Amino acid sequence: MDRRNLLRTTVLGASAVALPFTTWSAAYAAPAQNASGPYGPLMPANGHGIQLPAGFTSQIVARSGQVVAGTSYTWHDAPDGGAVFANGSGWVYVSNSETSAGSGGGASRILFNSSGAIIGASRILSGTNNNCAGGKTPWNTWLSCEEVSLGRVWETYPLGGTAVVRPAMGRFKHEAAAADPDRQVIYLTEDESNGKLYRFIPNTWGDLSSGRLQVLVAGTGTSGSFSWAAVPDPDGSPTVTRSQVSGAKSFNGGEGCYYSNDTLWFTTKGDNRVWQLNLVDKTYELAYDDNLVNPGPAPLTGVDNITGSTFGDLYVAEDGGNMEICLITPGDRISVFLRITGQSSSEICGPAFTPAGDRLYFSSQRGTSGSSSGGITYCITGPFRT
Repeated sequence: MDRRNLLRTTVLGASAVALPFTTWSAAYAAPAQNASGPYGPLMPANGHGIQLPAGFTSQIVARSGQVVAGTSYTWHDAPDGGAVFANGSGWVYVSNSETSAGSGGGASRILFNSSGAIIGASRILSGTNNNCAGGKTPWNTWLSCEEVSLGRVWETYPLGGTAVVRPAMGRFKHEAAAADPDRQVIYLTEDESNGKLYRFIPNTWGDLSSGRLQVLVAGTGTSGSFSWAAVPDPDGSPTVTRSQVSGAKSFNGGEGCYYSNDTLWFTTKGDNRVWQLNLVDKTYELAYDDNLVNPGPAPLTGVDNITGSTFGDLYVAEDGGNMEICLITPGDRISVFLRITGQSSSEICGPAFTPAGDRLYFSSQRGTSGSSSGGITYCITGPFRT
């Protein structure tokens, strides 16, 4: 049994046969090691300065400070975390703006028809600060997270509706969120050098207005068992949430997180790691560590946003590094999927697949200029494994 087979049970739908929990814990062999990519080597940079495998193409969807083609909406600065939502006639790509409230902040959306053409764009959240990453919920809302001290989670409505703050989800330097419909919880990362991993348990699944905030408790190693403990004061004042629970495990710069089929993957940029929580047997381990790639060199540094494909591949974006999106296969092999050239002062943000799995959206936060006003949002199409 491998990770792909585990993940595919969620993709195939309710008719799929559930895999027995008794064999689940033996399904992984980590951390990931270098290998040739499933799509072959990267080709020379195209007209957008992107190196891709043969058969893949890129498109510029939007540029910061410029009107989105076919609309009257000006795309926000510093595009960051993102997600795709099906809307019945096409899809919507949502993107955060990692700027202060005075410079825009919040989040925006771009609407596409069923062929991928842009048919609209608009703001869905304003007046918030440093909206970095976030997460998609099963009820089609986008959790936009403020990456500031005592930051908050804002629930936004890409398919229509007014954004609302969710203070019960805690006030800390939020980074990303991942919904777990099986345990009916939301996982939350914290971008601090001694940040923690949290989960929020709503009183009612689908309603984030009230509930309990908990923090992961574990030893200091890179693998072992874990438990959850209540955070006494989710408001984080006067004592910050990460300092309230003795034994809470520290993670060096929590970034993206992604859930699928009883597993949570999350990244820590401070030590270039991808962590894996096995939620059935309540253990954790490393899915990737740049110091443990042998032989090197390690392809993935500046570990940041993470998402998954319908096939079961993980796609991990770099903040810095070589401006790459790397791919970790179900067999725990890592390779470079794409590289952006000429943008060394930027970072790759917001990777997200369409529901069909044949398009990948993401942004270069500062583009060629190295400034938040130079952001570029792209779409990659090609023969993705689905």
